Amino acid sequence: MTTNHVQKIAIYARTSTSDGKQNVETQLSLLRQYCSQRGFEIHKEYVDQMSGSSDKRPEYLALLADAKKRHFSAVIVYRFDRFARSTKMLIEGLEEFDHLGIDFISYSENIDTSSPMGKCMFQIISAFAELEKSVIRERVMSGLDRARKEGKTLGRPRVGFDVSKALKLREEGLGVRRIAKQLGVSYGTVYRTLKDIPQIQMAG
Repeated sequence: MTTNHVQKIAIYARTSTSDGKQNVETQLSLLRQYCSQRGFEIHKEYVDQMSGSSDKRPEYLALLADAKKRHFSAVIVYRFDRFARSTKMLIEGLEEFDHLGIDFISYSENIDTSSPMGKCMFQIISAFAELEKSVIRERVMSGLDRARKEGKTLGRPRVGFDVSKALKLREEGLGVRRIAKQLGVSYGTVYRTLKDIPQIQMAG
């Protein structure tokens, strides 16, 4: 933060089934203390329950909406995984804030994008995310090619299940469980389909 006037900051926290209410209160307490020490004015606290996917996080969506209205100049989270459940989601959020001129602070990782070091770390994270995406894409394409050469049919195993979309989601780094949830099919259906494609890792 380079200006002299009091900076307005938004706190974002998320709990999970394993965390419970106690953990999120611990997050908020530490973040409030940090803001007080830095002289930040807390605009609002945005707290979501359990889910890490953006479509089921109303407070996350409210945070983005208020960011676009410039209600605050920075966002602070306790830890990266409290903000996003995947590297892709994290990068998308950080890029959105960067576009809006809003700084991002991660308390546990000690990263503040308003500082030169913080900006450097953001660029490194983005580079690794792009590398990960490229590696997965290469594996998917190589696996598809090999499967075709082996005579395997890659169609739709059931109505409503789009294999090409499943492959695209896997290419983006989503795990099998999240792909199944997004496509509305069982974990087993996605797993059995993708495991027939060589070189695709089935973790998740």
